Order: sequence, then structure tokens, then C-alpha cells
Amino acid sequence: MRKKIDQMDSELIGLLSRRMSLSIRAGRVKNRIEDREREEQILDRARSRRDRLISPTFSEKIYREIIEESKRLQRKKFKLSGFQGERGAFGEIACTMYSDTTIPVPCVEFSDVFEGVLKGELDYGVVPIENSSEGAITSVSHLVTENNLNIVGEVLVRVHHSLLAPPNVGIKDISVVYSHPQALAQCRNFLARNGLEPRPYYDTAGAAAMIGRDRPIGAGAIANEVCSDLYGLKVIDDKIEDSKSNFTRFLVLSRERGPSKGNKCSITFSTADKAGALTSVLRIFNEAGINLTMIESIPSRESPDKAKFLIDFTIQYPGEEADAVLEKIRNQTSGFKLLGFYRSWSE
Repeated sequence: MRKKIDQMDSELIGLLSRRMSLSIRAGRVKNRIEDREREEQILDRARSRRDRLISPTFSEKIYREIIEESKRLQRKKFKLSGFQGERGAFGEIACTMYSDTTIPVPCVEFSDVFEGVLKGELDYGVVPIENSSEGAITSVSHLVTENNLNIVGEVLVRVHHSLLAPPNVGIKDISVVYSHPQALAQCRNFLARNGLEPRPYYDTAGAAAMIGRDRPIGAGAIANEVCSDLYGLKVIDDKIEDSKSNFTRFLVLSRERGPSKGNKCSITFSTADKAGALTSVLRIFNEAGINLTMIESIPSRESPDKAKFLIDFTIQYPGEEADAVLEKIRNQTSGFKLLGFYRSWSE
């Protein structure tokens, strides 16, 4: 009974945290913090619920405290950073690495992160763009190139995966493992070696939350070790990723332009889908002695006869060289967009 109570307490804290972050987001788009009509609606619902163990007076008392705490947090005007996934995801770690003064806010989909920033509900969006083992994350690259947001920074997160399961479960009891497809791919040798069936899930931390909540028989999750405490699980094995040099690079997005100085730049553009079109652009970088750190080809949704690219490179800004290089590329491409100058994570 005590273990079940501890698990429920953990879930309650997690739900309260999510409610508070949603309350702060709502505070961004409403005209005022005080909204007596809305507060009475919440209290009326709390009082009207019939339960033999929870009296209307007790329900009202709890919700009055929640409402007051929500308003207190709204007055603080926290900066919010959105990430995809549940609490404990690597995206949340990236948010806190970029700024320990912002509040990480979980979002269901990558598109929800972008939409939250575009609407002003979030100050930053922190999204993974590439992994050292599995390469570029194309779904995010599409969103980066299609939305009018600025790249203002990057974060490099060292990724360690752990096999998690309920406290009374051992590895011999597990036959299937849930996690994000990228995490499953990064641990394919471990899974094969132990005869474990991979089951794709929308998020690593979401998989851990599901295992902790539903306790499916014969199942475990691959996620960050932090998720064991968050969702009442135990670490059966840690650092199970195939590559011991496993990093994910996250981009930090904002409505506003980034810092006035930087040593890295991201751009996107299209070229005609014919031989030599990209080579002429790459020649500009080569002649200037500029190092490309990422080049990704993205299928164009607008025009199948054009090739779309996302390129990152190192260059000092402000500077005449940067201005000259960007001008040459702009003249040789279509749909050119400067995504941002920013500081590389290594500095």
C-alpha cells in the first residue's frame, strides 16, 4: 500500500507541475491575472463532484490553494522554454542546460513547440536537430525551415540511455521495451543481445511514464535515468546505448533575433534540382575557407523540381566576410532565409 501511495504522490506532483506550467502559458494570452468568473467556475466544479471520501469543503480548499499558487507564478513572469515529450525527456535537460532560469514546458509534438513560440505562449523552443549516431531529425528540419522563428543558440547533450522497469521486475521478466524510435535505434545492439523486442513510443520519458502508470506485464522502457525517480521505476541497466560517444544537438528558437555576436550561422535555401546547382553554392564556402558543420537535404513540399537545404557553418559575426558570403549565396539560390547567428555550444 505504501509503494502505491508513493507512486500516486509522484504522479500528483507531476500533474500539479504540468497544471502550473499551463497556467503560466494561459497567463501570457489573457488580459489580466485576476479572473473571478473563471475562478468561481473551477471552484463550482470542485464542490459539485460527488465522492464519499472527498468532501466539497476539502475539494474547494485544495483548489483555492492551487488557484492562488497559479496566480503567484503568473506574477513572477517566468521565461518559458518548450520541449517535446514528458518531464524527464532529454529536451527538458537541454532547456535547463541552455538557461537554468527558464521553466521547461512539456509539449506533445514538435509542432506544438513551434506553435507555442509563434503565439507568444513560450519564450523559447528547444528542439533536437541531429544525433551523432542516427543523423539528422528530418521532421524537425522541416519545421525549422518552414516557420518564421530565429535560431538563437544551440545545446549539445550527451545522451545516456537506461533500461527502466517497475521495482519488482528484473531483466528476465522483460520481453518488450518501449521508447522513442531514435532511442531504440541507438540501443539496437543491447536489445538484440538480450532478446528484447523494441516497441516505438512517441517519447522516451513518455514511455517511462506509461510503464510507471500502467505497469504492463513483461514490459520496460528506455529513457533517461532521471525518469526512474519521476515515474517510480528502477534502473535495471544504464548506459546501454551502442555508441559511448552519443550526443544530440538541440537548437534554441525564439521570435526575437539572437545575440549581436556569434561564431555560427544557420541558413536555408533552395536550388534547381539539377547537376551542379548545389556545387556552385558549396564552392562559395570552399573559396572562403569556411567549415560546414551540417548540411541536410530536405524534400521540398512546395516545389518537387527544387532541392531544399539546411546548412550550418562557422563564421564570425558581425564581420564583412559573413555579409559577403551570405550575399553571394542569396544571389545564387531561391527561397534564401537567414535562420540566425549564434554562439556554438563549445564556447
